[in-house]
Amino acid sequence: MSENEKTELDLQVEAADAKATATNASRSGVGTRVMVGKTRGKNPVVISYENFDSSKPDTLPTSIPQFMEVTTVKDEAILLSFLIDGFNNDRYTSASDPLAEYVNDAWAPEVQNQFRIVVRNYSRGAEVSLEDAVLLVKPGFEKKFGKK
Repeated sequence: MSENEKTELDLQVEAADAKATATNASRSGVGTRVMVGKTRGKNPVVISYENFDSSKPDTLPTSIPQFMEVTTVKDEAILLSFLIDGFNNDRYTSASDPLAEYVNDAWAPEVQNQFRIVVRNYSRGAEVSLEDAVLLVKPGFEKKFGKK
């Protein structure tokens, strides 16, 4: 997309991204960073908000007390609601994964992730079902990384 084809919203996102990048560059250590997004709905508006940047592990709290200090969340009920929401999200993500039934739990987490990526890419590229891709890919993973 050329500069002339950018919408007003695209320009607003770029400006917000530049401001967030400058703000985040001035921050160090554990804590939240400024993120940029858009509201949902018919007429999105550019928003900036504080969020933990999971792509930068050194900025993430490593304990519950540190999380409470960084976020100023002191209320145990609020903290518990965060834990419940995160737990529920994790369980839903795991349960809704169409490849979950094919992944060997004995494999290391990075091997499990690689298996999912390989199967999805092969399925898309060869235009075959996930099940057919698993039938081709899984024997090689089992041979290399072992069975249960």
